[in-house]
Amino acid sequence: MRVTIIAVGSRGDVQPYVALGLGLVAAGHAVTLATHETFRDFVTSHGLHFAPMAGDPRAVLALADRWLATGRNRHALPIAREMFRALRPMLAALLADFWRVSQGSELLIYSPVATPAWSVAERLGIPGVAAYLQPLHRTRHFPAVGVPGSVRLGGAFNLATHILTQQFAWRPIRRQVNTWRRDSLSLPPAVGYGPFARDRPTGAALPTLYAYSPLVVPKPPDWGPAIQLTGYWVLGPSQDWRPPTALEAFLGAGSPPISIGFGSMTPSNAGRLTAIALEALAATGERGVLLGGWGALGEGALPASVIAVRDVPHEWLFPRMRAIVHHGGAGTTGAALRGGVPSIVVPVGFDQPFWAGRVHALGVGPRPISRRRLTAERLAEAIRQAVRDDAMRSRAARLGLALRAERGVDVAVAEIEAIARRGANR
Repeated sequence: MRVTIIAVGSRGDVQPYVALGLGLVAAGHAVTLATHETFRDFVTSHGLHFAPMAGDPRAVLALADRWLATGRNRHALPIAREMFRALRPMLAALLADFWRVSQGSELLIYSPVATPAWSVAERLGIPGVAAYLQPLHRTRHFPAVGVPGSVRLGGAFNLATHILTQQFAWRPIRRQVNTWRRDSLSLPPAVGYGPFARDRPTGAALPTLYAYSPLVVPKPPDWGPAIQLTGYWVLGPSQDWRPPTALEAFLGAGSPPISIGFGSMTPSNAGRLTAIALEALAATGERGVLLGGWGALGEGALPASVIAVRDVPHEWLFPRMRAIVHHGGAGTTGAALRGGVPSIVVPVGFDQPFWAGRVHALGVGPRPISRRRLTAERLAEAIRQAVRDDAMRSRAARLGLALRAERGVDVAVAEIEAIARRGANR
């Protein structure tokens, strides 16, 4: 079967789809991963065919970070609205790319930002599978991602937040998507937003796979059988990968350190975050590994008890840590939980507060600290709790063991093959 995976976003948004693609290849399928030019080497180094897509994720994340740093747009809905306005010119190029990269495909898989690609599957008459990293379907059991977790007003309110969030995502692009459907795909206007539409002409729900574990977010009972939780799609280090010599020497020279990193977000105040991290580590007497990602975290002079690295596979690094400070992105959260040590989550926006809330609710990390409220004193206190709370450490170890036993990619591949056999979108 010829499969095209369309993944739009940051490194953390793309990496799980590389893992899924490798699983499909191992099952005998031909896979093309369509994503940004930035990730060409990352995709091809794992042996997958690459197709380029429009957009520079670094520029988008830098724009988002500047908005978040102002403190005015604190939650996902206003941020999303502003980003849709800024990125609307890019949408035309992406829509054209969705059609171009899908030619010759027998099954199409698309990430959240690539959701309009459901229209391509419809036009080609092939199965289309939504493959998401965070819960986006409507439910009465928790509010929509992006709504403050402290707001608890019951099932009707939760359902309303999902409806509102989906409308925020759909309405700014509805006219453009429907014009594309009419002029480029010869399709009638869509009355709802792909997998989330409740009024599809066939009445059938579009199949959706969620790449996280039900041990972390259980499947709500009001989600139907078309929605499946597979477990995480884990991409381990390649066989020829070796850790940097300096990092190996650092890890072997003392007790397990604290990992501190903020993913692909490009911090506008990386110097301040580095100073906070160093002060908190000094106050607690802990060693540290600073993960730079795409930002400048860890630049400058560092004490002997701290090392900065740019790009180290989380699956290798996190189990070797004493605790993990991270931003709460979906992929990083999953890797941290699999690492089996407590997480200290410093969320910025988007889905990060949701995952931060789940970490705390599961009892495997201290109360989250928003980046706006982050100080060396608060971070030091959270580190002390993470390294001294034996019950928390035991819960984190048990959860990590259970998550490492899951086979999310295998489950997803089996579901995709079943969807192909059913011809779910025909």
